[in-house]
Amino acid sequence: METYTPRPDHKFTFGLWTVGNTGRDPFGNPVRETKTPAELVYLLAEVGAYGVNFHDNDLIPIDAPPSQAESIKKEFRKALEDTGLVVPMATTDLFHEAIFKDGAFTSNDPQVRAFALQKAIKAIDLGIEFGAKIFVLWGGREGTETDSSKNALDAIERNREAINYLCNYALDQKYDLKFALEAKPNEPRGDIYNPTIGHMLALIEHLDHPEMVGVNPEVAHEQMSGLNFMHGVAQAWEAGKLFHIDLNDQYPGRYDQDLRFGSRDIKAAFYLVKFLEDVGYSGSRHFDAHAYRSEDFDGVKDFARGCMRTYLILKEKAARFNQDVEIQDLLSEINGINSPQPVLAGNYSTENVRILKAQPFDREVIARRGLKYERLDQLTIDLLLGVR
Repeated sequence: METYTPRPDHKFTFGLWTVGNTGRDPFGNPVRETKTPAELVYLLAEVGAYGVNFHDNDLIPIDAPPSQAESIKKEFRKALEDTGLVVPMATTDLFHEAIFKDGAFTSNDPQVRAFALQKAIKAIDLGIEFGAKIFVLWGGREGTETDSSKNALDAIERNREAINYLCNYALDQKYDLKFALEAKPNEPRGDIYNPTIGHMLALIEHLDHPEMVGVNPEVAHEQMSGLNFMHGVAQAWEAGKLFHIDLNDQYPGRYDQDLRFGSRDIKAAFYLVKFLEDVGYSGSRHFDAHAYRSEDFDGVKDFARGCMRTYLILKEKAARFNQDVEIQDLLSEINGINSPQPVLAGNYSTENVRILKAQPFDREVIARRGLKYERLDQLTIDLLLGVR
């Protein structure tokens, strides 16, 4: 029986911006005090996390003088050493500052594009300094409110050039680093370029170094537009591009909520965890979510523990699903594993196509067969609700 206690081999990580979120929103001021990066590392160690990730300016304020930056890094490094936490991923903030009001890499202003590259390069250096092997790129401002303002083809080219530039920089520096692109359909822009996992996978194929670039799918970013997140993750995995993943929860059709993992759609969370565990995904399970605004820092710890606990409960449920004799027998029947009929649609060959073309099919008989998905789904619900 699983104890649901997180261990380092579970690779649960949180960003400084997640547990460090002060609860500020567009309608209200902060409800929690700001904690230093080092303090947040100790908090994450207390709840049992494996690692901590950061944007460049989560760690070092954008206008910090060198002496302040060195002091912060010294305290942060000591906290990592004291706790044993690691930094698997780093990223850059190309969305908060006013200079990025019309995008970073896709801005119409060449000075903005150059500044964005400079900032990203420095963020890469900072991530490497603390051992990061993945660098995430989220284009939060790469979009439009009116398509009169920007040529979409120019934006595609500018974005591709920027990613190529960063890949070449990493190669030139001999960094052991891969890039993960994060998609989102909208917010904070009216429309964001490359809005889904599929868009990002298509972009990657046209880069100079596609082997260096994968995706960082986020639950909320796909589900907010009504998409099935697990299906997108499966596509990324099949393409060999699932470099990182952001776990949270979300109601479709709403703003980006970043809810505690599994707190809204437990069934979708189950299928996602089952997929990751079944295929043997070995990367970080990163929780990009926030505690409710109602919470103090004890509540933030409850939130972080809850994310990890839910994942581990669902991991156990996935193992039970795979071991459940009734469920597995039903799946075998559904998939025709024990069918006496020969497989007619296998690999292509001249002989196979000759057999296939000559094979008679009774459409009406085949169509009348019930597929038993209702029963299978209820068995899944019974398992999730703990009565199986």
